[in-house]
Amino acid sequence: MSTASAAYFRHTPETARDFAQDLRENSVEYVRFELPDLAGLSRGKTVPIGHVEDYTLNGLNLYGGAVTLDTNSLPIAGTGYNEDINFADCLMVPDPATVSNVPWLANTARVICDTKWYDGSPQHAAPRTVLKNVLAAAAALGYGVKMGHEYEFYVVDLQTRQPIYSGQPIFVTAIAHRFPQFDRLMRVLEQSGVEMITGNGEFGPGQWELNFAALDGIAAADRAFVFKNTVKEYLRSEGLLATFMTKPYKGMAGSCSHFHVSLYDLETGKNLFLDPSHKDGMSGLMQSFVQGILHHAPAAQAIWNPTPNCYRRIRPATFAPSNISWGVEDRSASVRIKASKDRRQHLEVRVPSALSNPYLTAAATIAAGLLGVKAKAKLAPERAGLKENDPSFAKLPTEMHESLAALAGDSALAEWLGPEFVKVFLTVKAAELRRLRDEIPAAETNEYFDLY
Repeated sequence: MSTASAAYFRHTPETARDFAQDLRENSVEYVRFELPDLAGLSRGKTVPIGHVEDYTLNGLNLYGGAVTLDTNSLPIAGTGYNEDINFADCLMVPDPATVSNVPWLANTARVICDTKWYDGSPQHAAPRTVLKNVLAAAAALGYGVKMGHEYEFYVVDLQTRQPIYSGQPIFVTAIAHRFPQFDRLMRVLEQSGVEMITGNGEFGPGQWELNFAALDGIAAADRAFVFKNTVKEYLRSEGLLATFMTKPYKGMAGSCSHFHVSLYDLETGKNLFLDPSHKDGMSGLMQSFVQGILHHAPAAQAIWNPTPNCYRRIRPATFAPSNISWGVEDRSASVRIKASKDRRQHLEVRVPSALSNPYLTAAATIAAGLLGVKAKAKLAPERAGLKENDPSFAKLPTEMHESLAALAGDSALAEWLGPEFVKVFLTVKAAELRRLRDEIPAAETNEYFDLY
């Protein structure tokens, strides 16, 4: 797959002027230029409205390695984005289609940006650019992509970091409105351009799931990016801490990011995953797409579960799939077929963690699926029973170093995601893993220090 050469919005004096004027007409005084980094965290700068037109036309300077910082905000050597180029700046280029309100700040808006180097070339390791390139490759094959992310997260007391309620009251209605902060959060999300569809308590104490509508293409990942960062930032202003950490507590439910996806015909809009004559509504293309995901799942695991903590969630009988499997409406399978047998026919990948980057989760899943489509891969028949209970399925990597090795060895998936991105991702994640391995876990100190 060739890398797209125009991954960012190209402004003219007219588009820059119109962008700034539209903001003024909506009483915006400050604009947050935001970009998604490797972990999906928002980084950027806040710009007074009087400077927005100039920065829109010419780009807003920012440290060029910002998209490649590790989870502790450390610049990692050897990525090609840091000391290799004397820590040079890049330019942020705002995408006007992504403007949304920041309702808890007066007269403030955000805009999501792509990044380019000063010579005009895109930063191909930037997660938003990675997904744009995969979507462009899908479009070249005639496919549009409809997708959506689900996120679970814990809400805890800001000071004690303990869940705000106890027990396991999944779907208990009274919990949903016991805390006025949640009512306000759902309204804030709507005001931020995130179209909410459901909200409920999850299995863990203080664990929540707020779902938002699926969208086409890059807009779906942009919405997920706004969702995650809004939840964290707004709830902190309410005296609460939201965490998308995958496994924050021993013995309690982990937090996931189930990813829903289907392909449609760009000319007709027809859902290409649907075959009404199939017993489960699955077209041949859908079956090949599923097989592609399964085949490349060990490598995609590195992106779906990008920190060592993520792998503490992957345990049998926890609805966090640990094997490479598929099933119709099977919540224990890695790939769950949502067999509505109508225009809503799609699949759900249940492996990704809540800490995963929405752009990269989408890119890895779509790329893997399209590799299956291009190969016309044959999907093995579904096996009976819960897939999690079937020991004959191959296991997913259960440690981070295993999934990183799988990604390093999957040249086909690397080609779709872009060699530059894969190099950066592997370098940064290997450094994170080395750094965290040097830490002494509290559990080890508690176990050995006094007694031995």
